[in-house]
Amino acid sequence: MKRAVKQQPQPVPPEELELLDAYWRAANYLSVGQIYLLDNPLLREPLTPEHIKPRLLGHWGTSPGLNFIYVHMNRLIRLYDLNAIFITGPGHGGPALIANAYLEGTYSEIYPNVSQDEEGLKRLFKQFSFPGGVPSHVAPETPGSIHEGGELGYSLLHAYGAAFDNPDLLVCCVVGDGEAETGSCATSWHSNKFLNPVRDGAVLPILHLNGYKISGPTVLGRIGSEELIKLFEGYGYRPYVVEGHDPQIMHPQMATTLENVIREIQSIQADARSRGFSKRPHWPMIILRTPKGWTGPKVVDGQQVEGTFRSHQVPLAELHRKPEHLRLLENWLRSYKPEELFDKKGRIRPEIAALAPQGERRMSANPHANGGTLLRDLRMPDFRDYAVDVEKPGVQQAESTRVLGCFLRDVMKKNLESRNFRIMCPDETASNRLQAVFEVTDRMTTEPILPTDDHLSPEGRVMEVLSEHMCQGWLEGYLLTGRHGLFASYEAFIHIVDSMFNQHAKWLKVTRELPWRRPIASLNYLLTSHVWRQDHNGFTHQDPGFIDVVVNKKAEIVRVYLPPDANTLLCVMDHCLRSRNYVNVVIAGKHPELQWLSMNDAIKHCTAGVSIWEWASNDQGGQPDVVMACAGDVPTLETLAAVDWLRKHIPDIKIRVVNVVDLMTLQPPSLHPHGLSDKEYDSIFTTDCPIIFAFHGYPWLIHRLTYRRTNQRLHVRGYKEEGTITTPFDMCVLNELDRFHLAMDVLDRVPRLQAHAHLRQMLRDKLLEHKAYIREYGDDLPEVKNWSWPW
Repeated sequence: MKRAVKQQPQPVPPEELELLDAYWRAANYLSVGQIYLLDNPLLREPLTPEHIKPRLLGHWGTSPGLNFIYVHMNRLIRLYDLNAIFITGPGHGGPALIANAYLEGTYSEIYPNVSQDEEGLKRLFKQFSFPGGVPSHVAPETPGSIHEGGELGYSLLHAYGAAFDNPDLLVCCVVGDGEAETGSCATSWHSNKFLNPVRDGAVLPILHLNGYKISGPTVLGRIGSEELIKLFEGYGYRPYVVEGHDPQIMHPQMATTLENVIREIQSIQADARSRGFSKRPHWPMIILRTPKGWTGPKVVDGQQVEGTFRSHQVPLAELHRKPEHLRLLENWLRSYKPEELFDKKGRIRPEIAALAPQGERRMSANPHANGGTLLRDLRMPDFRDYAVDVEKPGVQQAESTRVLGCFLRDVMKKNLESRNFRIMCPDETASNRLQAVFEVTDRMTTEPILPTDDHLSPEGRVMEVLSEHMCQGWLEGYLLTGRHGLFASYEAFIHIVDSMFNQHAKWLKVTRELPWRRPIASLNYLLTSHVWRQDHNGFTHQDPGFIDVVVNKKAEIVRVYLPPDANTLLCVMDHCLRSRNYVNVVIAGKHPELQWLSMNDAIKHCTAGVSIWEWASNDQGGQPDVVMACAGDVPTLETLAAVDWLRKHIPDIKIRVVNVVDLMTLQPPSLHPHGLSDKEYDSIFTTDCPIIFAFHGYPWLIHRLTYRRTNQRLHVRGYKEEGTITTPFDMCVLNELDRFHLAMDVLDRVPRLQAHAHLRQMLRDKLLEHKAYIREYGDDLPEVKNWSWPW
């Protein structure tokens, strides 16, 4: 064991070290068995090809190190009665975590057919990476997991998210050295600046360096211990180093180091909780160096395997064709001495099993790793109390997200005592007009606070850091351990977490099929500063494509809402904060904009998801000439302005205005539970009238959602990758989403209006006038800027 100042290991009784090693050997044996064995789980007879799986899938290289950490954590849990969970960063550590859940008995409790006997061992081995079985990585099916194996780079973020507001929880987070090369992991180390030892739990990062990725060395694996210590001291940690390959030396080193680390964590917390927060502590962390594929085959076919990249996945292959490899596998499995670990019935020997904690102290059975069991409803204010008083649609203005900010302020206020709600935002809370929340809480920091700072406090519950990865990862960890939250972001940059969203949605999809996984609070996104009002920041900030990523996921998981004004936004957000097991994406503007619906009308509209706006339509009692549909606040504005223009210039035109607030209603119910039936859809959109659809995002998505519908006379206007620094209305013109282009679409697609050449010329002239005006004055035409619905 090394650290900036070396410490001598404290003695651990030899009999305890023997049990630790036996438990470790048992976990390693189970890990190898899962990768290779189809039968003969206890080697009651010599291995034959019939005992081996036809396809060898899985990863061995990281498993022995994970098993080593796990067994030593179990010792400390029993010694100090710790409330701890285990997060596995190395992507394919599945064999190890399944093995430990099985040894602790949790696996058999959840999956009774995988019993703790020889037959259960056989099932445990066969199911791994096998059709109808379980994945090769740590997955939702794995008891004790809140971090999926595909989420490379996010383990530390999930760990800190789990620790926030969990003062008694210790999160042991193993960070793999391949994972440590990712950008999201690199910034994750700064999470220690956001952990308050008074009210939060603790995270113990263990950087596990085994030196290799799939086929090459890792960056941190080649850095010497002295340099690594300086690196992590620079991050604000107090690093300890444990390294070696001889178990007789490594066990006492790890035991002593972990004990010192736990004492240090408890000392930090006790001091802060007795004296109050004073300054950011230097939390301990461990750098563990072990050989890759530790205890596995050392040499295969004349090439070194243990301690090299060759042990990453399956060290021995082609067992059906190479008898010498089969013998090596048998020798490898027998090196763990299974006859000393399991009794005649195939059960782990009681003196070894006793090393595991009991009940909910088992990391595989800790309720924080099944957060829905701890989830409590938010205390919610009545969203109707924050309503904008809309006497007439389209006359008065309000900033929708500023109105929402007052609602969120009181959501925060009502849940301050329970400490189960946080807002994550990449340095944009005030920019997104949500600053009302600062009336009841602050931005969180444990760094020094200057007199010039605004709303900063170690007690703050708004997590601001200019990293979408950190915000997303923290929130996921927070939700997965049974709390609630909101992620507010600029729309264009939410793409940074596309992969993180993807993995969380996959997690939710699988957990819906696992009865023992209780539902968790939904992952709620508020995307504002959106594409149509990024005229001041330019092309780089203009991208509505996150919606497209979201709707690729399973229909039972995703929801997309496009509230056109403040009252619909309040209604939608109240629903989202109460929901479970969804990913809700809400897109709303932050700038002053016309308000359309009273609160009562907003509730009706949001409940339906899509509706005809009677006050803006004039087709009552007959068939419309055209359906003008819209989804999104700016598309709604431009649609209604186009309707106004058309009705003034073509008095006998019959227009039906349809607004879509729940995007998924456009799909048939066979594809999404919110989908309108064909009968409902046809009654709203008709079966044969032309539909001009103004959409917030990329136009093709609407075609994709409606391709099964009867009426295919659909023309969609939306963002088509045109943008720059310009005026708000010119953003619409550049993408032909503006009122003049929408009106021309009606002239072009309604047969009886195609003769109105003079009106079309008038619209083209307006576009030319607009272009000349903004070039001269730098602002939009007054008739555009000051337009409101005519009453």
